Amino acid sequence: MTSRRTFLKNSTLMTTAAAVLPSSGFSISPGNQQLNDPFIGQGEFKYKVDKNWAKISVNSNPLFNCHEMVQDSQGRLIMLGDNIHNNILIFDKSGKLLDSWGNSWPGGHGLTLSKEGGEEFLLIVDCGWFQDKTGKWTKQAGQVVKTDLTGRIIFTLGHPRTIGIYKDTESFMPTETAVAPNGDIYLADGYGSDYIIQYNSNGEYIRHFGGHNNTNPDHNLHCAHGVTVDTRDKNNHKLICTSREENCFKVFTLDGKFLYRIDLPGMYVCRPVLKGDNLYAGVCWSKDEAGKMIGGNSGFVTILDQNNKVLSNPGGNAPVYKSGILQPTLQDINHIFQHCHDVCVDDDLNLYICQWNANQTPPIKLTRV
Repeated sequence: MTSRRTFLKNSTLMTTAAAVLPSSGFSISPGNQQLNDPFIGQGEFKYKVDKNWAKISVNSNPLFNCHEMVQDSQGRLIMLGDNIHNNILIFDKSGKLLDSWGNSWPGGHGLTLSKEGGEEFLLIVDCGWFQDKTGKWTKQAGQVVKTDLTGRIIFTLGHPRTIGIYKDTESFMPTETAVAPNGDIYLADGYGSDYIIQYNSNGEYIRHFGGHNNTNPDHNLHCAHGVTVDTRDKNNHKLICTSREENCFKVFTLDGKFLYRIDLPGMYVCRPVLKGDNLYAGVCWSKDEAGKMIGGNSGFVTILDQNNKVLSNPGGNAPVYKSGILQPTLQDINHIFQHCHDVCVDDDLNLYICQWNANQTPPIKLTRV
């Protein structure tokens, strides 16, 4: 969480110094009179950008940060934000607002859709890190809540200290969940102590792993921002965990044994999102060519194939490999995005990009071409 803390401490300065993107249309680099290319992305993964997709009013549906989005079986797009006026916004694919609810999660951060039989549920993560009415950043213990699609609470996962698995010195500020086919829940404590905590479908503790003090440093996680269960190989399910400070994903067995890492030089990636054979992720910010973190407005999207090779970087430069090693990737010259926090892939393979610290803008739609 070091980079997020550093970023937040300097957010006022960065907001003043950085060019502010408009709420609609493109923001073009100084000296460019038009968009360099009508589409963003490379290869077979090119997209048309629509910043006016969401048909909402800032007066009736105010936003702070759009953190994550999922699509349910009805085709509806469900977004989680951190404005307690309306934590959950539900859209159709045209961007029309269908419903809104939720006023209890000022740190609304992680959103996962789970299916149990013929019914769907949401796992909502409040990371405990939020801005109060004065604009001051505050932190408290996070919480995880399971609801149905109307907001009815099914259960809440308690603080891990209550079941004896955290020391008093270890903080709990969860960021994400994932649900395995057998119903097990994996919780990433990405802004707290960087553990992955495994529960059964009833919320009963099984084990935890990750953290910072393992003998093998590959087992450590640093800003375990996201987690997902990879079922692409039907005979060998895996767990993909974000280690954002290390610019990589780390892959584990479902019982927490480290397998390998997927390095993404320069990319501060958020949660991995799987659709078909491909992995999608928002890049919240990136490093420059000298390896220095760019403080603000440097995000994009990255797309990997089943062999963990980057195919396209919508909003970023094309991936470059030298001797099989991915080179650092920067945001492209058009500066479409600020901080890409999540990618939702719909059933037509269009993308919806949720952004953090993006001047209270709604999700951006990328229509695949």
